[in-house]
Amino acid sequence: MPDRVPPSIETLVIGAGVHGLSTAWHLARAGRPVLVVDKSGVGAGASGIACGIVRNNYFQPAMQELMAASVEVWESEPEALHYHPSGYIALGPAAQEQDLAAVFERQQQIGYPSELHVGVDEVSSHMRTLYHDWRAPGLSVCLHEHAGGYGFNRESMLGLADLARAAGAQIATGVEVQGFAFDGAGAVTAVTTSAGEIAAEQVVVAVGPWIATLWSMLGLPDRLDVRQPDGTVVPDQPMWTYWYLQEGEAEFDPAVFVTDDGASSPVLHVDSDQPLLADDGRLITDDAWGVYFKPDRETVQGGAQPIPQGHTFAVDPYPTGTVDPGFPDLWSAALSHCLERFEGARSRYRQARSGGVGAFTVDNFPVFDQMRPNVFVAADSNHGYKMIAVGKEIARVLGGEHSSLLHPFRYERFATGDLHPVSHSPYPWS
Repeated sequence: MPDRVPPSIETLVIGAGVHGLSTAWHLARAGRPVLVVDKSGVGAGASGIACGIVRNNYFQPAMQELMAASVEVWESEPEALHYHPSGYIALGPAAQEQDLAAVFERQQQIGYPSELHVGVDEVSSHMRTLYHDWRAPGLSVCLHEHAGGYGFNRESMLGLADLARAAGAQIATGVEVQGFAFDGAGAVTAVTTSAGEIAAEQVVVAVGPWIATLWSMLGLPDRLDVRQPDGTVVPDQPMWTYWYLQEGEAEFDPAVFVTDDGASSPVLHVDSDQPLLADDGRLITDDAWGVYFKPDRETVQGGAQPIPQGHTFAVDPYPTGTVDPGFPDLWSAALSHCLERFEGARSRYRQARSGGVGAFTVDNFPVFDQMRPNVFVAADSNHGYKMIAVGKEIARVLGGEHSSLLHPFRYERFATGDLHPVSHSPYPWS
């Protein structure tokens, strides 16, 4: 049975993932009445099966500043949010040296703690100070972030919900949004749900990969013209593209995945142009490849490049889709390629309930903006879990303040050409 809902509320938040719960937490802390509704439950969508990585390794200045603010929120409640501040290490070949150097330089400018190593020998030396069995060849750049780390996905969302409730927010689950009523100025006057109609002064939409459905209910365009920074216009582009995020686990005790001083390992993200071989010498790929991995509850968990799914996708039931047939071989071989302790990872591989399908915007970066007079949309373009400060900034905006952190992610950028710069990473979100 769905939870009961009040007939009216000052702020109605749709979606009990990281953005919805964070928004509710910060609104409630400011003494604002707020109700969160979710058609399933807390952390039932993308936030609850996210890879759990918290990092600042973004080529885009706006992403770096927002992530620095997000790390502060994670660090403010590490126990409640099941957050582990182990750090994050990005490694890459020569083609990524310039990008990671630029990321490092901006991190220093904003006071984000990190160090940069350039050159194959320098990178190898640094990694062997952390892991005696490090053996990945040919990596010529290493960005080691000493802030950031990882969280346990579903536990983090349950903890965030507890923080929101403790601050005074209401959370109703099993309540599905079915439509909106508008006034003559285009503002939402009421939200129709499976548990009844709710009148709201302000609505926040934070539904992750279900955004296309709510976007359509709000009467927002599913195609748009995109002005490039040079002034040219690319016409009639689809607003949403779906990607399946490939992730899995290897059954190693996480106590194995520690640094030589016994600390929990930083998250490792490795992009390489070296041939990747299985433990038996079989060639997996001689193309460029990339993976990430981290300690998890009882395993080592991580992923690789996502699979494009097109511009429309049946998101329910969630998670949907599957990994590429070659993913288990590639990811397992990459673990062994990097650390000798992970030899035999392929026999320990298991497909876990992780990854899922994400809805990416037309430029692969978030839209955080007031899309109707009283409707704020958080369309995170699958950057969501780590960006826990977005809810704090939304609460500030709803309180009448300006958010310099969210301003670069306004919808208007597609018309003005104020797009985010793109790096040389193989990942669409970088």
